[in-house]
Amino acid sequence: MISKTAEYALRATACMGSKPDQPVSADELAKQTKVPRRYLTRVLQDLCAAGMVRSRPGPGGGYELIPSTDKVTILDVINTVDPIERIKNCPLGLKSHTKLCPLHTELDRAYAATEKAFAGVTIRELVESASPIIPLCESSSS
Repeated sequence: MISKTAEYALRATACMGSKPDQPVSADELAKQTKVPRRYLTRVLQDLCAAGMVRSRPGPGGGYELIPSTDKVTILDVINTVDPIERIKNCPLGLKSHTKLCPLHTELDRAYAATEKAFAGVTIRELVESASPIIPLCESSSS
């Protein structure tokens, strides 16, 4: 449903969101999120370019979320790096299809519902969940 890039961006954002106001190094993010460092660096550059993340160079530096975790949704992160593509016109380019056919109408409805669901969950909700499973961390019982 979402790209690998979007998944990696969500992992990194959740990791940074679990440590607000504390820069996290690229090495630590790669380790915690299980994302290859080179790929992660490109994702972080996209997040920085969009103004969602800032980079602090030097010792004690790293990456941190700019907006508050209660302001950033899953959809915000996905839309920053690789938006969900809605179906606006016939993907087959059929001129007689001035509206979407029933198949593509239903697919687009599913995409709309997915966007709505992702827009309803903030990064704070993810990292402060009451679930005993902590995002991006090995549980202590393992």
